[in-house]
Amino acid sequence: MQTERITLSISQLNAEVGQLLSQGFPALWVEGEISNFIRASSGHLYFSLKDASAQVRCAMFKGRASTLKLAPKNGLKVLVRGKVGLYEPRGEYQFIIEHMEDTGVGVLQRQFEELKRQLHAQGLFSSEHKQPLPAFPRCIGVITSPTGAAIRDILNVLKRRCPQIPVMIYPVLVQGEGSKEQIVNAIRQADREQRCDVLILTRGGGSIEDLWSFNEEVVAHAIHACSLPIISGVGHEIDFTIADFVADLRAPTPSAAAELVSPDMAALQTHTQRLFSQLQRNQQRRLQLAGEHLRRLRQRLENQRPTNRLQQKAQRLDELEMRLQAAIQRYFGRRHDKLQIQAGKLHALSPLAVLERGYGITRMAESGQVVRNTNALRLGETVITQIKDGRFESIVTSVR
Repeated sequence: MQTERITLSISQLNAEVGQLLSQGFPALWVEGEISNFIRASSGHLYFSLKDASAQVRCAMFKGRASTLKLAPKNGLKVLVRGKVGLYEPRGEYQFIIEHMEDTGVGVLQRQFEELKRQLHAQGLFSSEHKQPLPAFPRCIGVITSPTGAAIRDILNVLKRRCPQIPVMIYPVLVQGEGSKEQIVNAIRQADREQRCDVLILTRGGGSIEDLWSFNEEVVAHAIHACSLPIISGVGHEIDFTIADFVADLRAPTPSAAAELVSPDMAALQTHTQRLFSQLQRNQQRRLQLAGEHLRRLRQRLENQRPTNRLQQKAQRLDELEMRLQAAIQRYFGRRHDKLQIQAGKLHALSPLAVLERGYGITRMAESGQVVRNTNALRLGETVITQIKDGRFESIVTSVR
């Protein structure tokens, strides 16, 4: 039985091979010499890496190439990190580079990382050993080259911020042969003399080779053993050295180290004046409150004197007496008014009041009973009629 034949195009084949290459190899470090170097107008870099018996095509694209700290050129020995890939249009395998560094720099960087791990394990970077910087140092020591730009920057900053604080310079080589020994000796000398309250260990920027004296293990141990607080201001902000990790404080630049170690006297003077003004205001306020409290106490004392209290009681008695009199007058007034009303009502109901209006009251002469109707009358009977101002007798002669 004939098996089915699978046919691939060249593009499909290269795509499959490229995928196998990219999946089969992790990111690698490769060391070699640059040759056939080309920088395309697009910004991409194309070249070969070779050794004594072989070479490989390489590509470094613009995004990664723009971060390079070195200038690639033919004949330069470099250490690169990247991945294996395939340029499919030509079917050529190539190395896609993500990072590149000078071979010498790469060796120093690996030494730096290894020493950093060792010293960290020994506890030289521990925060427990970090000393605080003095807020107001009596003397500032500077360990650096006496002819470099770093010492000029530091002195300018210190002169501006605190010109009254003396500065002691410990001159040393900051790179090259003998520099690490001079740095160690200067740290130990300053520690013995104890003439300074704080030390600045500094130099200007440079390559990793230029800064290497501050990556030496002997310098790290000297910093760690020093009883004086040390601030490290080596290189630029992007530069890090072993001295930065061991020191009590790291500054990004020499000028920043000078600012961190020195008080700003102008700012302190302004702050002190502000505090003094605030203190004056607080004291004035306290005196004002105390005066008001004293006046209240005096007033209370005046109010509690016997004469004043008797006067208060007498005045209260007069007030109550007047209120009582007013109440009695109101009471009798109301009673008098009520009596007048009742008397009026009684007078209106009195027979005398009726008589005053022209009426009369007739009674039987014998019995004195009031004659209310004609049925009680008899002919010839005598009746007595009372009017307003008197009475008279009558004899009944007819009844109608």
